[in-house]
Order: sequence, then C-alpha cells, then structure tokens
Amino acid sequence: MTEQTTTQSANPKTKFIFITGGVVSSLGKGLASASLAALLQARGFKVRLRKLDPYLNVDPGTMNPCQHGEVYVTDDGTEADLDLGHYERFTGIPATKNDSVTSGKIYQRVLDKERHGDYLGATIQVIPHVTGEIKNFILSGLNDEDFVLCEIGGTVGDIEGQPYLETIRQLAYELGRERTMFVHLTLLPYIPTAGELKTKPTQHSVKQLQEYGIQPDILLCRSQIAIPQNEKRKIAQFCNVREERVIAALDARSIYHVPSAYSAEGLDTEVCKYFGLAAPAADLSPWRHIEEVVENPEGEVRIAVVGKYQLKEAYKSIDEALTHGGIANRYKVKVKWIDAEDVEKDGAAQYLSDVGGILVPGGFGQRGTKGKIAAVRYARENNIPFLGICFGMQMAVIETMRNVAGIKNAGSSELDADCEAVVGLMTEWDRNGAREIRNRDGDLGGTMRLGAYPCVLAKNSKAAEIYGAGEISERHRHRYEVNIKYESLLCKAGMLITGKSPDGKLPEIVERPEHPWFVGVQFHPELKSRPFAPHPLFVAFVKAAIDNSRLL
Repeated sequence: MTEQTTTQSANPKTKFIFITGGVVSSLGKGLASASLAALLQARGFKVRLRKLDPYLNVDPGTMNPCQHGEVYVTDDGTEADLDLGHYERFTGIPATKNDSVTSGKIYQRVLDKERHGDYLGATIQVIPHVTGEIKNFILSGLNDEDFVLCEIGGTVGDIEGQPYLETIRQLAYELGRERTMFVHLTLLPYIPTAGELKTKPTQHSVKQLQEYGIQPDILLCRSQIAIPQNEKRKIAQFCNVREERVIAALDARSIYHVPSAYSAEGLDTEVCKYFGLAAPAADLSPWRHIEEVVENPEGEVRIAVVGKYQLKEAYKSIDEALTHGGIANRYKVKVKWIDAEDVEKDGAAQYLSDVGGILVPGGFGQRGTKGKIAAVRYARENNIPFLGICFGMQMAVIETMRNVAGIKNAGSSELDADCEAVVGLMTEWDRNGAREIRNRDGDLGGTMRLGAYPCVLAKNSKAAEIYGAGEISERHRHRYEVNIKYESLLCKAGMLITGKSPDGKLPEIVERPEHPWFVGVQFHPELKSRPFAPHPLFVAFVKAAIDNSRLL
C-alpha cells in the first residue's frame, strides 16, 4: 500500500488535530488533548483520540511505573500510556489498540514487512517507510469521526520524535490545511524576582517546530498567572499565530476544571472558526456539576493507598477513581499515600490508625509485600473498609491463609518457589473461545491476562449488590491467579469467592461477609471509572470509608 493510497483512504470529512509540546515535558498534553476532545464532544461532534509515543519500547507494559507512570489497559488488551486514561475519562469513548502506538511498534511493523518481502527489495528508510507506517496508524480504523486528535509524545526537539513531526507535516500537505490543525502546548515561565512572564522559551520552541516545516495554528500557553494581553500580542507576532489563538492554559484547581477553563479562553471556539464550522456552544453543564461538587463537598474522608511505587502517576487511575467515588458521595477524598516498606518497617498502626479506608493496589515483585500483607491484616482486624486490587487481592488471600487458616508458608509462586502456592502462575486460560498459553520462561511483555474478561457474581453477595448485576466485564493485567483448589479452606477462614470466571476456574472477587466492607478483586476496576459514571466498587468503598470515619 503506498502512502498516497493510504492518505486517500481517510474519510474526507474527518479533520485531524495534532497536539505537540515544547520547552519541557510534563506540561499536560494528554490532559489538554482530552479536554479539547471533551469540548468538541460537548458541541455535538464525534471525536477520537490517539497517542503516538516516540520511545522504542513496543509498549509501556515492561516499563518501570516510577519512570513512566501507570500502564493503562484497554478492553481489547492493549497496554498503553496513561494518557489514554485521560482520554477515556473525559470523553467516555473506550480506546482500542488502534489508538496507541510507539516507535517500537512502528519499527517492528516495518521490519516485519521488510522480512516478508512487502517492499519488493526497496532500501528501507525513515522516509517513506517509517513515516508511511505512522500514517497508516493515524488514518486506520476510523469511521464517521468529525475529529481525530493525535497527541505526539515527548517534546519538540527530541531526536526520537522527528519521524512523527515529519509525518504530520506530510499529512497536512496531503490532506490539506483545511482538514488539519496544529496545536502546540508550551510554557511561559514566571520569574518571581523579575515579576515577569518570559515568552522567549515559547518563541524558541515554535521556531524549532517551524524548522520541521510545521506552523502551529493555536498555542496553548501553560502559566501560573494570567497572561497579559500585551504578552499574548508579543507571542502572536514572534510566533506567526493570531493573537486570539494564543490561549492561556492556567493552573487549575483540579483537572476537572480544565475543560471549562479552556472553553472560557476560547479554545473550542477558535478550533471551530479555523475549520469554518458552525456549531452550538459547548454544553458544559455536566462539567459544571462536577466542579460544583469538587468545590463544595459535604465533608472529607481520608483513604490510605498502601503501594510500592512512590510516584502518584503510577496509580493515576486509582487516584481518579477514588475522586469519582467521592464525587458520587459528595465528599472529598484525601488520599494518604503510604509506602508499603514503611508499614513493613514501622508497623501498620503508625500509618493506618487515622484513615477511613485502606486500599492495596496492584504491583509486581517481592518488595513491599510484607507491608501490604500487614495493611490487609490491620484492615481485617480493625474492621476498616478494605479494597484490594489485583496484587492487593492476592495479598488479602495470602493474609487470610497465613493468619486465619494457619498455613504459615502460604504465598505466591511469583515471590517464593518453595511456598504453599495459594497464588500461582497462570499458564492457560480462555479468551473469546480460544485457548491462551504461556510459560514461565517466555517474554514478559504482552503475555499477561490482558483486557476485558467476564465475571459471574454469586447471588446475594456484596459484589452482586454493588454491581446490581449477575455478570460483569472488567479489565485485567496479571500473570498469577488465586488457586481455586483453596476455596474451601478460604471459606472456613471467613473469606468467600463471590466472583469467578464463567467456567468457575478463576477466582475474580473475594469478600469477608462478617467484615463491614472487605472486598478484593483480581481485575482493575479503576480503569473503567469515569467522573460522570463512577465505578460502583469505588462508590461503595468510599461510602463505607465515610461511614467508618464517622466512628473514628
């Protein structure tokens, strides 16, 4: 397939917005992309968001969460950048494998085609072969979208990102500027000693972008303070951008204030003007409701998250899901981030005696496991609402087996080859009627039970009550499973398996009926929580924590 054929295959009505970033990383391109998509959606347009990451990993699945943040998982089992979480939370549109790509995947596809002979002996080069494969990604899998927003990871000037900038330059030429727009997110640093906002970094960033043949149409300028009009005028003159399209992106009270803040600055209005589109004003009433609840909660509840990765971004979806649970209860959730190793060293009571609920999240490896188990025990013995997610559920099962059932060497084969493996490596499972098979010595990347799987809930269980359903579908990301053969022992120890795979072989949910609120789940419910549709598990957990806090 030639580049020309690929370009012409795109829906002629679809418009493409490319979002780049400059000056420094971590300016919030993902949040800006999600917010713009939400605004266009609020005007009645159909949108789709895509992330193009320049790093050479095939996906973020084997990357350290302390370096890259959490790994987001889609229904179809794609391991993706955490920005896809922003996309889904802000628009409610489920992402797929067609919405996330890395340079690793791009080069892998190019080399696979070369080995297969698809290039008919041609010399393989970045242009046209790598850029052509990036185009294929951007243009494929679309239907009747009005807008496709493509976020380019990294910062303008990164050597890894050059093929992406060249690709979107080519696409702007091939599709026409009437169908393409460039939005550049940049930084206006404030120098307190001078009392000034400095525009020079933005000027240099835009100049560098222009060197790649790209002229930004809109500048989103991150700033701590309001941008004076004369500074906007200066930026417009030096960067060749209309003054009204220099948009202030000020620090917001919460991420859920960002869409309305951008709209107030005219972002969505200028996008519609650029494309010559007549559209009703954005209906921001749902966002206003979220803002009102966030600003005027009826109270505050403190919930501990006992994890091993000391980076908030490593648990981004959990943080947001707890916020959603708080919004549903009109409460502010104040998360107390606790290092599991500190609990292991100093004891659980020192860190957990002042919280309304305890959440133990997912993770991999030995480090911090003793602290997580201690946190589970503290929640069980002190009747504190507890939610264990993935690895957190496995730690809850092991804690029960050790401290209630009396099997002192109960553990996971992930952590100890000589233990009583209550949790063991999963080597075979069903997915959509097909058999998936893995082995201990295989590749780590992309070899877990990934994506959405069904779960059957036991009647009259807390899970069934919370979900209001008998069968659910949730997203997974793990290699190890609780062994169903220990079900009777767990039951005698007061822990019930109330959610299972349809064939009854894989435990998905555990509960302690005598406990006020104690639930562990093998899946990741946080990945499906939205501000306008909070996940029922988090709504119920936060409510239980609120009720418990009133007793403290």
